[in-house]
Amino acid sequence: MSSRREARECVMQALYSYKQGGGEAAEVIDHLLRDPLGDDRNTFRFAERLFLRTIDHQEETDALIEKHAENWDLARIALIDRVVLRMALTEFLTFEDIPPKVTINEAIEIVKRYSTEKSGPFINGILDAALLDLQQRGRLQKSGRGLIGMQSIRDRQAS
Repeated sequence: MSSRREARECVMQALYSYKQGGGEAAEVIDHLLRDPLGDDRNTFRFAERLFLRTIDHQEETDALIEKHAENWDLARIALIDRVVLRMALTEFLTFEDIPPKVTINEAIEIVKRYSTEKSGPFINGILDAALLDLQQRGRLQKSGRGLIGMQSIRDRQAS
């Protein structure tokens, strides 16, 4: 059985490949998601949704990255870091059952493995700022377990 972390890593690789090589999303899904994850139907479906939603929401997530990556031009951010930020922001916006804290922790762990040693704190800072921004604007639609950790965000906003 595959884990969601493995799914996220496959999605990161698929998005990286898709961005670098273009091609059809369906072909990327078949080769980089279905092949490694296809035996676990639920994990594959999660990965496929994350991949497609990240592509669909790229304009919005890029705007959030640009807003919160102070003094950084989007094009100067390493592609792996951009891809992971897009994925995490897409999870914030479109996966109401995934707690923001889980999304942030997963993003940090993935960049620790695939990017530079400075990527973890960089990703954490942008996601933290974007999360507060989305919460303040009422754009975070979390339910059930997704509310875990939201009180601490509200507490930080109040101080």
